[in-house]
Amino acid sequence: MSVIYFKPHDRFDFANDTLDIGNPLQWDRSHFLKHFFKRVFAIREDQIDEFYQRHLAYYLSQHTDGTEEIFYKYFWSLIERQLKVLLGKDVYDQNHLRNEREILRLQKITAMLITHDRWNIHKSNDAVIAQQESEILALKQEVTKLKADLRKATAFKTEGYINIPEGYRNAVLHLHLQMQELKTPEGKELMFSQTQSVWMKMICKYFREGDKEINYETIRRYFPSDKRDPGDKHADIPAKSKLFTINPAKKRS
Repeated sequence: MSVIYFKPHDRFDFANDTLDIGNPLQWDRSHFLKHFFKRVFAIREDQIDEFYQRHLAYYLSQHTDGTEEIFYKYFWSLIERQLKVLLGKDVYDQNHLRNEREILRLQKITAMLITHDRWNIHKSNDAVIAQQESEILALKQEVTKLKADLRKATAFKTEGYINIPEGYRNAVLHLHLQMQELKTPEGKELMFSQTQSVWMKMICKYFREGDKEINYETIRRYFPSDKRDPGDKHADIPAKSKLFTINPAKKRS
């Protein structure tokens, strides 16, 4: 029984941070494993090694013929078995979030136990399989998340584009540059972006000139990152391409 390996909770000890197993009052020792894992999932992460050392010391004090290897094997088997149970649960289980927290805790305990394993017990087939199953589960969850993110990212994806007649690309660029200067009646920028690359990417993605893609590097010179100091590589839209002017509408009475 587990009770011979782990220190039971002393009666009438009501300390909240105890590492011992069970309740401070009368409780059924046949349910020791349930109390064991309740304590395992309740202790702080920085108490994991202390938890192992406390119960190892208790076991050795109670069994003159006992060894750390015997205690370690039993401790490891409990953690390994419960980890396999949790990893086998469906991701749609109603207790999925709690299962995930408990899996993470058992994995941290497993990592701690490996540091104490002088007998290579953790390299048994079951342990390797449990670790692989844990990694596979994590990868599956990551794939599920990435698929969901991809669906969101492509929800508004379109194969179509806005076509500009050949030779009129700069006229459209001029319109976009003007739109950046528009202000609301309150004096706020009507359209604001942190960088000019947003405008250039939008144009290259959704516009074509004569059904041909617009080159990002080609239009970059018209969108300086710093309008106050555009630099030597900046170029103004040629006067012949400034075909349209955006002006505020007259206020209606």
